[in-house]
Amino acid sequence: MDFEEWLKFGFDQGWCGPAVCETHDGLPLSEAESEEFEESDPCIHVVRLYDDAEHKAAVEESHSASTWRATNRGYTIDETSETKED
Repeated sequence: MDFEEWLKFGFDQGWCGPAVCETHDGLPLSEAESEEFEESDPCIHVVRLYDDAEHKAAVEESHSASTWRATNRGYTIDETSETKED
């Protein structure tokens, strides 16, 4: 199974939406979530898509939450991912 098949499987199951660009498309929110932003600070869970292993390593180095959120869930961060071949 490749990435597109995996993502489509999740989409077909109703577990996620399609990949969108937050910068250009905006954060995908329901109307209720949009209204909640005006009144409070809701959590909107985001899964970051990487171009390749080097991009993954660069994001993890720059964004500490990408590392500690993963390790808090029991995921292993592969310190050598930037040198692995696809």
